[in-house]
Amino acid sequence: MKHRRQSIDTAVIHAGQIRPRIGRAVVPPIFRTSIYEYTGETSYDGQGYSRLNTTPNHRTLHARLAALENAEAALVAGSGMAAITTGILTVCKSGDHLLMLDSPYGGTRAIATDDLPRLGVEVTFIDGNDPASWLARLRPNTKGIYVESISNPLMKVPDLEAAVGFARQHGLVSMIDSTFATPVNFRPAEIGFDLIFHSATKYLNGHTDLIAGAIIGRRELVEKVHHRLNHLGGMLDPESCSLLERGIKTLALRVRRQNESALKIAQFLSGHPRIERVNYPGLPHNIGHAIAAALFDGFGGMLSFEIAGGHAAALRFIGRLTIPVNAVSLGGVESLVILPAVTAYASTPKAEREALGITDGLVRMSVGIEDPAELLDDIRQALES
Repeated sequence: MKHRRQSIDTAVIHAGQIRPRIGRAVVPPIFRTSIYEYTGETSYDGQGYSRLNTTPNHRTLHARLAALENAEAALVAGSGMAAITTGILTVCKSGDHLLMLDSPYGGTRAIATDDLPRLGVEVTFIDGNDPASWLARLRPNTKGIYVESISNPLMKVPDLEAAVGFARQHGLVSMIDSTFATPVNFRPAEIGFDLIFHSATKYLNGHTDLIAGAIIGRRELVEKVHHRLNHLGGMLDPESCSLLERGIKTLALRVRRQNESALKIAQFLSGHPRIERVNYPGLPHNIGHAIAAALFDGFGGMLSFEIAGGHAAALRFIGRLTIPVNAVSLGGVESLVILPAVTAYASTPKAEREALGITDGLVRMSVGIEDPAELLDDIRQALES
């Protein structure tokens, strides 16, 4: 376990702060200029140009995100998918092979099934909780293993330490999307993950008002991803950098509230007669609960559940809610609900989707920071009315 020099509560406020303060401003200004005066930089990636992610707004965020994850380096991108795809394309080239968790975020799965094969990269899906099966899927050209800290939308926690150990044993790059866990609950670099991805749109920002991504991890690898990102042009604009920095300042407060509320809701739903199953890492029956209990500082604000009656019943339930909003995305201050079958997994064939456990009646909920008792009352009335 790496030593943390600052608590996360302090780091979200002060890590990476520009010193000395510009014009004595406590909040750094937004640097809207696209170019900077040349001062002798010798590398392409170090030039003073906003597309290269080198503005003071970018550098502040990079230092802060690295501190939050207790990692060597960090980089922001224009979206979570820009972060993930650029990271994978840095690790894998045409002719290479990648092992990937079998139930990742729908957008990531689409990249793996549609786009990577067209670029000459083969992907084999693995059961994240069956490490004994991974060796049979390893190939001489395998370059990486990709998992999620908490899978979307079934909330499984894969064998994370096994993924790191497998990668080290076979010379692979270990990659993880840790959006759902957040650095408040889990810091993958501390157990040896090489590259960590976040959709910063979600918890890191937390206010549903920008799109951003982050790549964090070993300095050598992050620098390679930075170079690739600069070529692909997936930068984050300085104004969004400033908004993201502001959002991060309340990350610890928000996530701890969401942890508490989500656990209460999951426990309530587990005992309700109209709920057939609940997926939440904090419940003892959940796949990977023991792993989460050992590695995480909290179980997160995301859960999913199956309502008796299938798709029609799930639609009626969502329609009767008065506090959560029926909208995509997650991790904001407001509670959100969706049906993954018709959103993130809409392009996945039904048989394949249902084989993964993503049925038409599955509801995914992102728990916000509203009053927990009022959220529970609203869920209760929507189920029983």
